[in-house]
Amino acid sequence: MKPVAFDEAETYEPDEGWRRVSMAGSDRFSFEWFEKPPGHSSPMHDHENEQVCLCLEGELTVVSEDDEVTLEKNDSVLLESNEPHRVENTGDERAVGLDVFAPGRSFDFWTDREE
Repeated sequence: MKPVAFDEAETYEPDEGWRRVSMAGSDRFSFEWFEKPPGHSSPMHDHENEQVCLCLEGELTVVSEDDEVTLEKNDSVLLESNEPHRVENTGDERAVGLDVFAPGRSFDFWTDREE
């Protein structure tokens, strides 16, 4: 067993107010808790990992090249491997979500990526 206490987990802020926290995981899957301020959007990006984005609080709009879906509390969406997408807080309050990646990905995806 490998517990991860939320308050002691590795964390970083790719942009001001966009915080990500590395939760328990492995090379087969990884979990990242995140929060976004109102109006914040990640840039359009893709990765080799499949991704499930689960909205825990607020409102998150997930945009791909072909579609767009707005998630509310407990809604989720599957993003296929290499599917370009972005995630935006389109609500008026802080949004909180959980990303699950398979296979697991390095926690430095945003800190080490080139624009």
